[in-house]
Amino acid sequence: MNMGRKQLLLGFMITCLLASPAAVAGADWSMFHENAQRTGYMDQAADFTPNVWYFSTQGAIKSSPAILNKVAYFGSQDHHVYAVNLEDGTKLWDYKTEGSVISSPSISGDYLYIGSTDGYLYAQDIKNGNVKWKYKTGNSIASSPLVQNNTAYVGSDDGRIYAIYTSNGTKKWEYNTGNAVKSSPVISGDKLIIGSDDGKVYALDINTGNKSWEYTTGDKVQSSPTVMNDIVYVGSNDGKIYAIIIENGTLKWNYDMGKPVVSSPTIDPNDNSLFVGADNGKIMCLDTRNGVEKWNYTASGAVKTTAAIMDNKIVFGSSGGAVYIVNKYNGNEEWTYNPGYGIINQPIESSPATYGNMIYVGADDGSLYALNNDKKSAPTSVYIYYIGGAVFIIIALLVVGRTVRNRRKNKKENKS
Repeated sequence: MNMGRKQLLLGFMITCLLASPAAVAGADWSMFHENAQRTGYMDQAADFTPNVWYFSTQGAIKSSPAILNKVAYFGSQDHHVYAVNLEDGTKLWDYKTEGSVISSPSISGDYLYIGSTDGYLYAQDIKNGNVKWKYKTGNSIASSPLVQNNTAYVGSDDGRIYAIYTSNGTKKWEYNTGNAVKSSPVISGDKLIIGSDDGKVYALDINTGNKSWEYTTGDKVQSSPTVMNDIVYVGSNDGKIYAIIIENGTLKWNYDMGKPVVSSPTIDPNDNSLFVGADNGKIMCLDTRNGVEKWNYTASGAVKTTAAIMDNKIVFGSSGGAVYIVNKYNGNEEWTYNPGYGIINQPIESSPATYGNMIYVGADDGSLYALNNDKKSAPTSVYIYYIGGAVFIIIALLVVGRTVRNRRKNKKENKS
């Protein structure tokens, strides 16, 4: 191999190495998808000063941030839970669990509740991250807890749904579905509704855990339900969206997306619109009343995130590495942001949280990004610095190589 090819190969290897992700008061969004009905919308505090920034961890971020008093709380696969100042992206505190933190936090009062793949549900002081208590389940927790009436409800990969007293971390009740529960619960009236990998959607009494009804889909239900007007909407890995009547668990309608639906539905109650993504890269807008398609948009990769609504737009991420902002009425693209470059795109499976004109979303590159929707502005990706450094090194190597060749050439000419 000649010197030029060696230098190019070395430069490419350096680029790949440097680009590795491992190197790198108004209302509040207090839980996954903002509220107990999982509808996904929040106003920004009037005194908030928006800035674009990114905050880097040492693991992929699949957890969706919760927001309280201008602080974002979220987990990372580097095993930590983080609290970050929304205005400048500085870390306030972090806490290390014994497993990856995929679960999204739920905040109630002075405490946040979050699960870890170490099998524990944690109750942490929002001021400093100190643990008030932790409750051990039989397996990993990917489900995001829901807190209501001094009780935290959460699913576990041990196949059970748990109700835990927030005062002392003791169990109120549990219900065994028979397979992993990665879906996150929603509450409607006196019913807790949640999906399971056994392919069923369950409605349980929130006080006793007794089953009111179950509805069987064609595959795992890892999508988290959303509720509006006594109807629960939920996706399944069988590729369908289901609208189920909460009173008796009977089907109102379903819609075939064509590929597994891990994304959770988002509802705009003002327009009878439901937004949901699928693994085929499509995000659909359906009429909540009958499941009729209004429009669809195709992203660069699977849409596993849950869309957030802001004004007349929806925001979602894709496994192709981009954040999309599209018009909620017609699906026309407003703008996109991709923190990666070419072959170093990193999936975005953290569901975005919106705070007024700001968007907060995590990526598999380990960073939480703050985007300004009004200005369509975003932070310069960390990768641009890696790539810039790699390009500088490559140029330096080429210059050195050329200098060495010239010296050898001159020596040969002088000898002759």
